Amino acid sequence: MNPAIRDMLARYRCETGQDYVNALKEIIQEIALLGLWRAKFFEHAAFYGGTALRILYGLDRFSEDVDFSLLRPRKDFRLTPYLKSVESELGGMGFDISIEERTKVVETAIESAFIKAGTREHLIKIQVPEEISGLFPNNALMNVKLEIDTDPPGDFNTEARTLLLPIPFSVSVFQLPDLFAGKIHAVLMRQWKTRVKGRDYYDFVWHVARNTPVQIKHLEARLRQSGGWTSQKALTREALVNLLKNKFSELDVAAAKRDVEPFLKDKDAIALWSREFFESLLERLRTV
Repeated sequence: MNPAIRDMLARYRCETGQDYVNALKEIIQEIALLGLWRAKFFEHAAFYGGTALRILYGLDRFSEDVDFSLLRPRKDFRLTPYLKSVESELGGMGFDISIEERTKVVETAIESAFIKAGTREHLIKIQVPEEISGLFPNNALMNVKLEIDTDPPGDFNTEARTLLLPIPFSVSVFQLPDLFAGKIHAVLMRQWKTRVKGRDYYDFVWHVARNTPVQIKHLEARLRQSGGWTSQKALTREALVNLLKNKFSELDVAAAKRDVEPFLKDKDAIALWSREFFESLLERLRTV
């Protein structure tokens, strides 16, 4: 095993197969960030979303997708030139991966690609116990999606934050109030057909618990872009609370719990979830 990977894995207390898979995915995510940094990707883009919260701000749940936003709109932006650096970085660390870019069926502002790796093969590479790696079939794959918004709404701020492993490097990332705005936008607007992304609701609770204020101008910009706020008036805290109340009133709590459970070490963290629980948090919601 590469010594840097051993050091990264030592941060986790893995017991189950899911624990090891979550840790391995997160290590792949961090090495991908290093590859992007080497390619000077963060001169044009910033990290945001749940994985940014997890890796850079200490969110206590695992996350799957690695989301980015351009700093300003660019219709001609493509991920392709940066993916070779990601592939090279992961290969240099001993990972046998492939990267597949998603072919767009319809024209959107989202560019995406998938890092694919054999689950069992890489669990063996990081020397997990045989009784754990043997739980996974030879053809099992883990996917890490990279996604970037090439037409970002405005009114957000970024900052540079440092990761120390595998080597020290810097990542441009949305500041917490803007990340909270993006998360509330996801709560209000994410379309998952009949599914509920409980991870959005978990992150909402995480922000409120830490007294993170919502950057309401950025949230308004996101909502206007997606059709969630069409009033000629500016979005206010009172209006936002009403939007969230309506959303919470129709939440399928059981489905939300099922979605987030695989990403948690402590399942009791969602024991109190109910529609009333989420509505009660709105008293604590702050805006800037």
